[in-house]
Amino acid sequence: MGRPLSPFEILADYEQRSLAHVAGLPEQLDAPGLWRGVGFRVGSQRLASGFEEVVEILPMPQVTPVPGTQPWMLGVANVRGNLLPIVDLKQFLEGERTVLHEGQRVLIVRQPGGDVAVTIDELYGQRSFVDEQQIPAEALQEQAFAEGRYANFVERGYRLGDNTWGIFSLQKLARTPEFRQATA
Repeated sequence: MGRPLSPFEILADYEQRSLAHVAGLPEQLDAPGLWRGVGFRVGSQRLASGFEEVVEILPMPQVTPVPGTQPWMLGVANVRGNLLPIVDLKQFLEGERTVLHEGQRVLIVRQPGGDVAVTIDELYGQRSFVDEQQIPAEALQEQAFAEGRYANFVERGYRLGDNTWGIFSLQKLARTPEFRQATA
C-alpha cells in the first residue's frame, strides 16, 4: 500500500472518474439523427419542444388577471421585475381549463415583443429521440395530437416505448395571430 493521497490528488481522482461517466458526451449530443428537447404533457398529450424554443421553466408565478382578455389568458405575472403574460395552453388548444395544482410549471417562450409563459400539466424533463423512433407522416395523422388545434403546431412525432410524443412548435404558436391577440 502506497502513501496516502493529498487532498489535491483526491480531487483530481474524483474529477477523472466523474468525467469518465459523463452522460451524453459532446460527440453524442450533436449526433446526426438525434433530436433533444423538453418533454411535457398538456391534457392527455405527450409533447416535446426544442431546447432552443424554451427560454426557462418556472413554478407557476402569482398571476394578476387582466380584464377584457380571452379566457385562455390567465393574466400577467411579475417575474424578476418583468411583466409576463401567462397563457393556459390547454385551454387555448382544447378549450378546456387546466386544473392548476401546487407543482404547476410554466414554460417561458420567446416571442416577438416579449416572452410569454404557457402552462403545462406535467413536466417530464429532457427527452431525446433518434430517427428510427420517428413516426411516418401518414401514421402521424392518426394520432390524437394531429386533430384540432394541435395539428397546427405538431410537426412530427416519435414513438418511445408505449408512448407517442408530438414535437410541438412553440415558435409557431408564438407567431399565430390568434395567440398574439389575447384581447376578447
